Amino acid sequence: MDKRIPIVQLFKAPVNALIDTNINVKGWVRTKRGNKNVAFIALNDGSIITNLQVVVDLANFDEELMRRITTGACISVNGKLVKSQGAGQSVEIQAEKIFIYGEADPETYPLQKKGHSMEFLREIGHLRPRTNTFGAIMRMRHHMAYAIHTFFHQKGFFYFHTPLITASDCEVAGEMFQVTTMDLNNIPRKEDGSVDYDQDFFGKQTALTVSGQLEGELGATALGSIYTFGPTFRAENSNTPRHLAEFWMVEPEMAFYDLDDLTALEEEFIKYLVKWALDNCQEDLEFLNNMIDKGLIERLKSVVNTDFVRLPYTEGIKILEDAIAKGHKFEFPVSWGVDLASEHERFLVEHHFKKPVIMVDYPKEIKAFYMKQNADGKTVQGTDVLFPQIGEIIGGSVREESYDKLMTAINERNIPMKDMWWYLDTRRYGTCPHAGFGLGFERLMLFVTGMANIRDVIPFPRTPKTAEF
Repeated sequence: MDKRIPIVQLFKAPVNALIDTNINVKGWVRTKRGNKNVAFIALNDGSIITNLQVVVDLANFDEELMRRITTGACISVNGKLVKSQGAGQSVEIQAEKIFIYGEADPETYPLQKKGHSMEFLREIGHLRPRTNTFGAIMRMRHHMAYAIHTFFHQKGFFYFHTPLITASDCEVAGEMFQVTTMDLNNIPRKEDGSVDYDQDFFGKQTALTVSGQLEGELGATALGSIYTFGPTFRAENSNTPRHLAEFWMVEPEMAFYDLDDLTALEEEFIKYLVKWALDNCQEDLEFLNNMIDKGLIERLKSVVNTDFVRLPYTEGIKILEDAIAKGHKFEFPVSWGVDLASEHERFLVEHHFKKPVIMVDYPKEIKAFYMKQNADGKTVQGTDVLFPQIGEIIGGSVREESYDKLMTAINERNIPMKDMWWYLDTRRYGTCPHAGFGLGFERLMLFVTGMANIRDVIPFPRTPKTAEF
């Protein structure tokens, strides 16, 4: 067979040299229509959201072959590329030879030409990437990952690989997936009845990581600026549109950064990613804008073209309290010291400022032990980037570099640090100011695609009671 040309090359690259020449394309049939003389096959190979129209003169093809070409079938087409006579496409292919790789029984193939609910498509996660919507999302997911690596590489950061299996709990969340090779039907126990982890694979209790931050700090104190980008895990029994048990995190850590440096990098980073989507995912964004969220492209452009607000937590609370005094209703109460809910964050972004907000200087009680304390003794140099429709999309902080202050925070919270001596050593030996943040990759994908449920921006979602495919 002839060498295949990806369909994207027929719509994106100059194709004048290919017009009136014989080419080969391969892909999956989206639709087939026609009359007794001619058939029109919409072919898609996943390289672009646009289908290529295949024009079939039925007088030249076996009737049985054409009957087997149905929605979902995989075919190879040899033919002449010509300028299209119809609306909707610039070129089409006049078929001369068709080979069927795989048929799709129209009685059982679930992706027929009709609307499907997101809930139904989650049940057929092995097939949903073949739909227009999920093809667009997965191509954009690739582009966002590529943009992340490009951004950090251009700024001189080093890609640092942190472990997925860990004995430390960065957030002290306690909601971690345990990793063991022990026979669960015959768990070894000590004399006091506790599990004898000495007999486990690593000789200690281990779990899937909730964050690469602590190990990332080690990299920053040696290499200057690093970033991690990989899967993280939370055994949190949350069935909401914003939670996954397995998700991807981007976590840069930078030596010698202060709070201003940190917030500037957060804003630059997120604008770079959104602009990359606008510049490199035009066809997919236009489809999602038309089919999923009519305001998507306008909202993305507004992020790129506006300065983010820097807002101290205390000022944010006052704005929310003033809104309540004027009659605004929130489901969750507002007072100084509370951890803001998504509705509070979205009010500040969507109603009050009407632009992204970077909130800083949170009460120390509601933030992690490693955040640098301010001089007031009440707040820490934490940062959250708040976005329209999403709420928090980035969380970060200046890290506490003082050994004594860090130990005080650890002791006040009764955090078990017996396996964390290595982390404390970074404050014992050559400590330095440093900062970092975490971006939930799927939260970013929700924003740049306009999708409403985080289960729909990752190929195979892992949620409570769901680990299919």
